[in-house]
Amino acid sequence: MTRPRVVLDTNCLISALIFSRGHFAWLRDAWQAGHFVALASRDTANELLRVLQYPKFRLTREEREILLAEFLPYVETVKIESIPEGLPDIRDGDDRIFLSLAVAGGANVLVSGDGDILAVKAQFAIPILTGAEFADWLRLRGQEKPMRFPE
Repeated sequence: MTRPRVVLDTNCLISALIFSRGHFAWLRDAWQAGHFVALASRDTANELLRVLQYPKFRLTREEREILLAEFLPYVETVKIESIPEGLPDIRDGDDRIFLSLAVAGGANVLVSGDGDILAVKAQFAIPILTGAEFADWLRLRGQEKPMRFPE
């Protein structure tokens, strides 16, 4: 079975990386176990780096590097030469990087909890799922290895 190609928005990544007992903690295990291929671009990686530096997280440089080491080695990097045509209009233009990555990277799904991204799901050719919907989607694909999904 081909591993699905997945774009995770920054909020999902932050939740999976920082909040080890949170709602998205299972995602870290899933990408590290190879249940899917996480996609990233220069723009999405820069966004993750920027958000990890938010004062509210109180992360030292070393802690940020450790968290990045939990994700970046498992990522397939997609070079985006130009913004793909036909993207839906999205209220927060900063979220366009995730839509662009999904198209350019041939993603099977984009996972997000962001209201602006979820608002365009009916206009986007690639399925946009919440974290819970993504867990169900993976279950339906019949994962070969046991995986701890959220309840």
